[in-house]
Amino acid sequence: MPLPFDDEHAPLYTVGQVAAMLGVQPAFLRRVDVENVVQPARSDGGQRRYSRWDIGQVQRVSEMAGEGMTLAGIRRIFVLEAEIADLKRQLEAANDGSIRRRRRIT
Repeated sequence: MPLPFDDEHAPLYTVGQVAAMLGVQPAFLRRVDVENVVQPARSDGGQRRYSRWDIGQVQRVSEMAGEGMTLAGIRRIFVLEAEIADLKRQLEAANDGSIRRRRRIT
């Protein structure tokens, strides 16, 4: 039986824990959320809860911001990356369907 910490998308970590892990200020994490760059899940009490995947994204944000990129620019990069990933999935699905159709024909 898989445990929550086995799931990279399980929201397990608090703002304080993530800030300590990444060496950033809690205010940075809140700003990244408010600016819709990385939006963690919320607990029943409304507190931010980060998954391992979220933490990886925040780490990328921190690195890009350290290189001088704005949060708006980073958000745009993330949106474009998601669009590319979606297009790749669509292309793979179309190719898989095309291969199946050719196999039926021959």
